Amino acid sequence: MKAHEVSANMLANLGIDDLNDMQLAANQSIQDEKEVLLLAPTGSGKTLGFLLPLFALLNPATKGIQCLILTPSRELAIQIEQVWRKMATGFKVNTCYGGHSVQIEMQNLTDPPAVLIGTPGRIADHITRRSINLKRTKILILDEFDKSLSMGFEDEMLFIAQRLSGLEKRVLVSATAQLKIPAFVGINQPKILDFTKTETKTNDGLVLKTVTSQSDDKTSDLFDLLCFLGNQSTLIFCNFRETVEQIYHSLRKKGIEVAFFHGKMEQLDREKTLVNFRNGSVPFLVATDLAARGLDISVVKNVIHYELPPKKDEFTHRNGRTARMNAAGTAYLLLNPNAPVPYYLTQLPDQLVVPKNGALPKYSDWVTLYINGGKKNKINKVDIVGFLSKKGNLEQTDIGLIEVMDFMSFVAVKTNKLKELLSLIENEKMKGQKYRIEVAK
Repeated sequence: MKAHEVSANMLANLGIDDLNDMQLAANQSIQDEKEVLLLAPTGSGKTLGFLLPLFALLNPATKGIQCLILTPSRELAIQIEQVWRKMATGFKVNTCYGGHSVQIEMQNLTDPPAVLIGTPGRIADHITRRSINLKRTKILILDEFDKSLSMGFEDEMLFIAQRLSGLEKRVLVSATAQLKIPAFVGINQPKILDFTKTETKTNDGLVLKTVTSQSDDKTSDLFDLLCFLGNQSTLIFCNFRETVEQIYHSLRKKGIEVAFFHGKMEQLDREKTLVNFRNGSVPFLVATDLAARGLDISVVKNVIHYELPPKKDEFTHRNGRTARMNAAGTAYLLLNPNAPVPYYLTQLPDQLVVPKNGALPKYSDWVTLYINGGKKNKINKVDIVGFLSKKGNLEQTDIGLIEVMDFMSFVAVKTNKLKELLSLIENEKMKGQKYRIEVAK
């Protein structure tokens, strides 16, 4: 790819026709400038905005890690890797993060990738183990770097930065404007691309509503609201992990099909939860602000603020999960009438009166299966479809979203086919190998 150009084949691989204004500006500036600060809203395509110019900057003749990309969360690291693989660049990529096998990562790193993606803690660990060498690394990209700092990764990021002696290009990416850049990043006069207040916003179709609760315990009013909404894809935000799990258990007791998500979960549980929510097996997800940005969740109809965040930026990021890519969506503020209102809400949205005693949202038509094999086991989507069709007697319409990862896969199947399917495939092999296949809970 010549400087500033993006091939039609690459766009086709990504499933898009054209780049937006932010991506076009980022593609040129990141190639031309030594220091770039890219600011754009959640859901605007920032990942592609910095990966496209990165491809143009890599040298196929250079051995070793040419670019290091740091992210605050495992999910964001995996998402970036998935976009890079879709681009089909020919350059090797590896991803390192907590909860993933260190031994497997070290084995992968014996043949160093051109692009290394990871969380600060795990990358610092690999530096200490001497399983990576960053002497030839010329490009550093810090995605959602402010989130990394707020999550307490400053020491690890400083440790990593001190080992990047040959850097020629630094790129900082965030959905938040008015940021304070730490000195250790080494950015002094960046080219600033600020698209946080332009037409690249993705939530122009967002509607805000206030739902008043007369009780300090707002779970009953939350339950009524979910019954009113039906089984539309809905994210319910809380400020603390303890509240997330409390709300989850309360809703489950009331018969709501719901999952929860926060940073203290085991990696496999986090993967299962996000897949279940993505493919529609679970319509409701109670989460901390970890789910507010950096996750690959494309269709969310509603956002509910069970608790309002203390900062305006987090409020904006939460709302950015819905009304994306010109779609409509609603954010509901569940408030006590006498509770203090955060400074950023100068005027409350219009009131919504939610009816009581509504019918329970119907359960999903889909259920997710977990398979303990993936890309590294030479399994792909075609293999899974063929196996479920031939051995499990499923029709194409009985099979939903399939996600294949390194050592595991997930597939949505129709709930009414589950019992018979599991019985039929219990002793069957896929590509000559017996895999564990079970409901992903």
